[in-house]
Amino acid sequence: MRVYFDNAATSPIAPEVIEVMTAMMKNWYGNPSSIHAHGREVKTEIEKARKSIASILNCSPGEIIFTSGGTEADNMAIRCSVEDLGITHAITSPIEHHAVLHTLQELEKKNKIKLSMVQILPNGHIDLVHLEELLQSHPVSLVSLMHANNEIGNILDISKVSELCQQYHAVFHSDTVQTVGHYAIDLKKFKVHFLACAAHKLNGPKGVGFIYINSELKINPFITGGSQERNMRGGTENVYGIIGLAKALEIASHEMEQQRTYIAGLKHYMMKQMRETFPEIRFNGDAEGRSSYLLLNVCFPPSPVSEMMLFKLDIEGISASGGSACSSGSNIGSHVLGALNVPDTCSNVRFSFGKYNTKEEIDFVMEKLKEMLR
Repeated sequence: MRVYFDNAATSPIAPEVIEVMTAMMKNWYGNPSSIHAHGREVKTEIEKARKSIASILNCSPGEIIFTSGGTEADNMAIRCSVEDLGITHAITSPIEHHAVLHTLQELEKKNKIKLSMVQILPNGHIDLVHLEELLQSHPVSLVSLMHANNEIGNILDISKVSELCQQYHAVFHSDTVQTVGHYAIDLKKFKVHFLACAAHKLNGPKGVGFIYINSELKINPFITGGSQERNMRGGTENVYGIIGLAKALEIASHEMEQQRTYIAGLKHYMMKQMRETFPEIRFNGDAEGRSSYLLLNVCFPPSPVSEMMLFKLDIEGISASGGSACSSGSNIGSHVLGALNVPDTCSNVRFSFGKYNTKEEIDFVMEKLKEMLR
């Protein structure tokens, strides 16, 4: 038996998504930039996908630009803010995804911006009081804070941050890769300037996503070379990926409440089993408070076995992770857990859940953990 509890890294593609993508591959092959019938019919499908996504987010279709995924979307938001909007100061947190952190640090190193780090509370949440202090000192900044942390799951009070950014005339970018399709996002209810999405986090294909760009902003193309994506991103569109993304988000939107209840049940079931079986373990972040139902970051106490926990889980047929998949292969520990002062002696495992997981799979994990740790 092999079980998959690494949905925060990537999620299985839904069968319905595969179906629409393969049908598109079989029947529509024109270049969407071509003016003949074959091109026009493909262009029509792209625009249908754009309208579907915009409808779900309650924004204008013109505010959705398709990208290769979340990293490109984050880079576009940050770099265009600096290059085109005149931003010279940015505010972020030490627990952001590296697509944000590394980009901002590079810009600071090149003397294009000054970078401030907002403080993190002991439970892993952003210190909003400190955020306001930074905005008071540096109005008209770029604020880049993710909606849900991809390692510990803490949820940002995005409405409150939006209000603060409006008050101090800041540009607000949020990496929503972990929340689009899982949480309702209504862009008419709160103001954000940039959002990022990656299809493979919501049972869609890899290599495609989108950036939402508020229509009030006027920025230049991030990738030049053609007039695709309304002159905002050159290059022939990933047609099949775009169709799959729209279908995945449509399904996720329709199933949102049902899947939230189901997946949250799985998370709390594992937490209960963990506590009863290993009373000495603890959960990183705000696992029982304002935290995503999609993941659980577990700190196992030091032991000879726990030092090789991820390797041993893999051998036993369990796919989980120690943090962001984008940092796998690195000998450097998690920057997120480091910012929370989680002891290096802890063995940290991120279990992340999806709609295809079951309680029986959690039981399997628990049995294997009992064998390993007792």
